[in-house]
Amino acid sequence: MTAGRNQTVVREYILLGLSEHHHVEIGLFLLCLGIYSMNLLGNALLIGLNWLDPRLHSPMYFFLSNLALMDILGTSSFVPLMLVNFLQTQKTISFAGCALQMYLTLALGTTECLLLAVMAYDRYVAICQPLRYPEIMSGQRCTWMAALSWGVGFCNSLLHSLLAWRLPFCGHNVINHFFCEILAVMKLACGDISLNALSLMLTTTLLTLTPLLLISLSYIFILAAILRVPSAAGRRKAFSTCSAHLTVVVIFYGTISFMYFRSKAKNPDSDKLIALFYGLATPSLNPVIYSLRNAEVKAAARALLARKMAPFHFRTASLSARRG
Repeated sequence: MTAGRNQTVVREYILLGLSEHHHVEIGLFLLCLGIYSMNLLGNALLIGLNWLDPRLHSPMYFFLSNLALMDILGTSSFVPLMLVNFLQTQKTISFAGCALQMYLTLALGTTECLLLAVMAYDRYVAICQPLRYPEIMSGQRCTWMAALSWGVGFCNSLLHSLLAWRLPFCGHNVINHFFCEILAVMKLACGDISLNALSLMLTTTLLTLTPLLLISLSYIFILAAILRVPSAAGRRKAFSTCSAHLTVVVIFYGTISFMYFRSKAKNPDSDKLIALFYGLATPSLNPVIYSLRNAEVKAAARALLARKMAPFHFRTASLSARRG
């Protein structure tokens, strides 16, 4: 299909990946499959624990379930096709598939920034205004805050996706990446992308730095409140309720800063690998962090395991009694 005399409408894209180093891609397939499996298992387990254990039916774990779901959807938006492409020499994705992949990765990345800010506000209310916590963080308000985070993230991505796909794409269809990332796609346009670049810069700055500012302010007030606690045991208990979230924030924004503020590598493959492991490994760390740093999650996991093992122990004991 053609548009004009010399322009060919792009129907599919070629994802370059590391095509020149196919033996490396085989190793990446095994590594990424393992990390992705850990991501699915860990985040699904968190969601299941929060759903099944009444002790975790609180605003903090409600938002944690949202974060876990977002991590599953975010990685699933690009990893399965990427794994298939690792085993192929010709790595292609349809125009519609590329559009959907770009939309989801941008939407879910924005949503994570907003969810982390909402979780910081939850910790601020819990520590700085504990008597008003049930009133402020009611179930209805938590639902609205979570819905707003998801809604803003997906609306922001819709704006940039519409601006990107209104550009003319007339022949160049090789994306120098493992998946359809918005900046890599925009480079293929054969029209003026200044409006796209400006709007992307403005909204990214607003929706990335504003949540970071709110998180920083929340923890300033949290730290001040913790320092006023008279006993060392009380201070440790107060800090333990937000240490896992703070660790996730540091990892999330630390990797973003490393990616975007460091000098570009001479080898473009290095930048692609860093972006790959940022998008894949970081979501897999969240359930590990919340499991290791949170006593309530560990207690819920032990209780669930004990319930699952109880029938087995009962059958074993009954069989031993009959044999005796």
